[in-house]
Amino acid sequence: MPGWPASLQPDGETLRTIQQYPPRDARIPSGWHSQWEDIWAPLAAYLAKTIKASGVPPVIGVHGGQGSGKSTLSLALKDIYEQAFNWNVVVVSIDDLYLSHADRTNLSKTIHPLLQTRGVPGTHEVERGISLFETLRALDAGAQCQIPAFDKASDDRLPESEWHTVKGPVDAILFEGWCVGCQSVDDALLTAPINDLEANEDPDGTWRGWVNQQLAGDYKTWFSMIDYLLMLKVPDMSAVQRWRTEQEVGNKKMAKGGTDRSLDDAGIRRFIQHYERLTQQALTRLPDIANLVLVINDAHKVADVQPGSPT
Repeated sequence: MPGWPASLQPDGETLRTIQQYPPRDARIPSGWHSQWEDIWAPLAAYLAKTIKASGVPPVIGVHGGQGSGKSTLSLALKDIYEQAFNWNVVVVSIDDLYLSHADRTNLSKTIHPLLQTRGVPGTHEVERGISLFETLRALDAGAQCQIPAFDKASDDRLPESEWHTVKGPVDAILFEGWCVGCQSVDDALLTAPINDLEANEDPDGTWRGWVNQQLAGDYKTWFSMIDYLLMLKVPDMSAVQRWRTEQEVGNKKMAKGGTDRSLDDAGIRRFIQHYERLTQQALTRLPDIANLVLVINDAHKVADVQPGSPT
């Protein structure tokens, strides 16, 4: 396994401080800790300089294909920074900003049936997301802000009584999601279907064209608020499907209110195809956009750390 690149060495004092505080969150799998000294502690120290240097709470984007570990990393960084520096770090998952089931049903009837399925650009509350970042950055001491919460097993937003409450001031915002940082492409690249879902259920390209338009519009504004973009680069789509299957088991266990819309294996295969196009685009394009790329191997470990080349 690789160590942290010499070209990206963090501040030594910051690293020594962070090494004393491995994350305590019970949701972090034991295997994650095996790369604590070589990868995660140096990463936390390296990102800390971005937070320290920023005049306002920075938005750090964490992009990664489904099951890549972006939620785990975000939880870990929040825990580490709280212990080491007493920083108030807020984790915002793009998943918690999904449109409600009813709103997506409306989209499926007025634009395209595939928009019933959550996940692709166009199925999030983008305006709320933009406003949320603005509010969090300006949150005064003692002031409060609520962040929506979404239950994947019931496929719907939770009631406000179960939303996340954040108290100000905020030191940093971790914005994690599978499509965080993705960009639109030329329409000519959308013509040929990429899988059976597109060929059979979007033969004229209406759905994928509409999703691409969302990336060129409000999502571009939203993602432009990211100050630093970290990419967890998955090996391929087969790994995404395997890891997403593991996630589904967890979703089923956490189903709220007795409503369970978790997927079987065939459902997961179809579900993943909704995201295949953008996942493949990200694997090709985001390494040149992100500030830092962590290459994840089939064993779910970091195999390489590469500086990005954002313009």
